[in-house]
Amino acid sequence: MSELFVDLLSINDLGDDQIARVLDRADSFLAANRAGERARTLDGRIVFNLFYENSTRTLMSFATAAHRLGASVVTLPVEQSSVKKGETLRDTAHTLNAMRPDALVVRHGDNQAPAVVAGIMDCPVLNAGDGTNEHPTQALLDAATMRAHFGKLDGLKVAIVGDIRHSRVAHSNALLLSRLGAEVRLAGPPMLMPDDRDGAFSVEDAIADADVVMMLRVQRERLEEDLGDAPGEYLARYGLTRDRFATAAPNAVVMHPGPMNRGVEIESAVADDPDRSLIGLQVEYGVAVRMACLELLAG
Repeated sequence: MSELFVDLLSINDLGDDQIARVLDRADSFLAANRAGERARTLDGRIVFNLFYENSTRTLMSFATAAHRLGASVVTLPVEQSSVKKGETLRDTAHTLNAMRPDALVVRHGDNQAPAVVAGIMDCPVLNAGDGTNEHPTQALLDAATMRAHFGKLDGLKVAIVGDIRHSRVAHSNALLLSRLGAEVRLAGPPMLMPDDRDGAFSVEDAIADADVVMMLRVQRERLEEDLGDAPGEYLARYGLTRDRFATAAPNAVVMHPGPMNRGVEIESAVADDPDRSLIGLQVEYGVAVRMACLELLAG
């Protein structure tokens, strides 16, 4: 059992000292990855990836993280599994538990599904995103990215803009960044904001003087069904254009958890700005943070 925690299902599973340890270890792993060094702290261990939703960044970064630590990775292709024959999540978890992995990473469209799996598995379970609930390792990598760039988190003004209502990324980031001393501003179309809008900002007010502008992906079906907007209309009304970004702090940076809808929530010129975009660094820290979490849980 890890000295820190058994499972990582929510940001609130971590104490402040545990968060600091994950971020510090991630910094070390990032430097090692860039130098081509390999850690072997999970030699002989087996990590299962169980993803019920499509993913590129999270799935590949968890797999890369485990490999860099020396673990073997087994990814269950859900589309080709017994799930398609009607097997329940609980039965799948019991089956996988009988194979005795050393850690299991799960993404699922239902809120609290990772908690259900964790109640069955004898190994640590890491939540790679559940419904509209949480995505704790995304929040950790976002915090690590900001800290690396600014040298601090305390006092930063962070605007998170987009489909807040359905965003597990926004939920976990709001929990974590507020605990670390950042001012979190949530903004988006009114119909895509939570019912409890206390503390919500307009897009313009959220971005004004912000140190970090984090844009969220907006599903195209919601553009039509909830907003009645074409992609270009959404960008003009709520997206991150060069003009809007110009109102942020002079040294502000842009972030995005991906995948991006270019020309919908963000202009390519902003997303690709080599001096202001931290999106590539987020991907790098995705591997490093997940290495830190896997090592602490399964090491």
